[in-house]
Amino acid sequence: MLLTYRALKRASLTKKLRITTPNGIDEGSYVRIGGIDQWISIRGEDLSNPVILEIHGGPGASNLIFVPRTRAWERHFTIVRWDMRGAGRTFAAGGPAGQGEMTLDRLYADALEVTEHVRNRLGVAKLLLVANSFGTVTGLRLARNHPELYSAYVGTDQNIIGGGRDTSSSYEALLARLEKAGKKKELAKVVAMGPDHTAWSAHEWSEHAKIAVTTDPLTYDTMKTVVIRSLWFSPFHNLRGLRSYLKGMNFSEQLGPQAMTVDERAEGTSFRLPFFLFQGDSDVLTPPEPARRFHEEVTAPVKDFALIKEASHFASFRHPDQFLDLMLSKVRPVVTGDAAVR
Repeated sequence: MLLTYRALKRASLTKKLRITTPNGIDEGSYVRIGGIDQWISIRGEDLSNPVILEIHGGPGASNLIFVPRTRAWERHFTIVRWDMRGAGRTFAAGGPAGQGEMTLDRLYADALEVTEHVRNRLGVAKLLLVANSFGTVTGLRLARNHPELYSAYVGTDQNIIGGGRDTSSSYEALLARLEKAGKKKELAKVVAMGPDHTAWSAHEWSEHAKIAVTTDPLTYDTMKTVVIRSLWFSPFHNLRGLRSYLKGMNFSEQLGPQAMTVDERAEGTSFRLPFFLFQGDSDVLTPPEPARRFHEEVTAPVKDFALIKEASHFASFRHPDQFLDLMLSKVRPVVTGDAAVR
């Protein structure tokens, strides 16, 4: 019965996702990037719209599962969703042995290759860079170094990493939450990890995230109703694809500790392109205040900061309508020079 309902739901979503407009695009294929085949999807109702390149989070968590939730975005933007090495269909195609070098530097180089591929494929000079969660580490580097390739940077679930010099507000908040809830076993685990993220193993990095997610009611609800539900009903993933998706996330955990050594302020707060941060107002994984403070230090031709209401992590996917409104009222006019779209 459960599988029958899933099949009916997937069929309904597939119908909803059809793009039939004369100037629309709906294509997905493997492209040789960084020496391996990587999956790139391009969807939108009008090719004259700005082109978004999404840099997904996780690590290893492809955004393809969220296409049904973000279908309305495709009326106003052409969206490129790329499954990085270690993620989604890219991981499924090559397996663990076929992912090649798993480093942040390699992901950054891959992103530049994807950028060039999309610019050539669609005949556009610049892409609108939209990064979420773990992807914001790579996203910030792309935005800092290549304003000639990107029309603006939008970060959501934005990570602000201090290279081990900062004590994480999310870590301290997690300790307080566990102590208040009387969760002694989880508290002992987090205390044993210590506040220095740079000293964590891949397993500890992953364990911290899991405990943070499952002990915050809003985040846990979002994980169940938005993330897991989107994965289960994804029209792009059969049952084997679901297993591969989860295996890819586990495989990609090795990238977590690498990111903890990044120092965003040392890498630079000067951006030569419009800069936007849209953060969940109740995010316990990437709290809004560090993102707000970083935003205040940023110099950019245009910059803005906004909160997505009643949202923890995965803010843009829990409230895709709020995120789209921010994109249309704040970002698209800057990118296109047109008036805000409502």
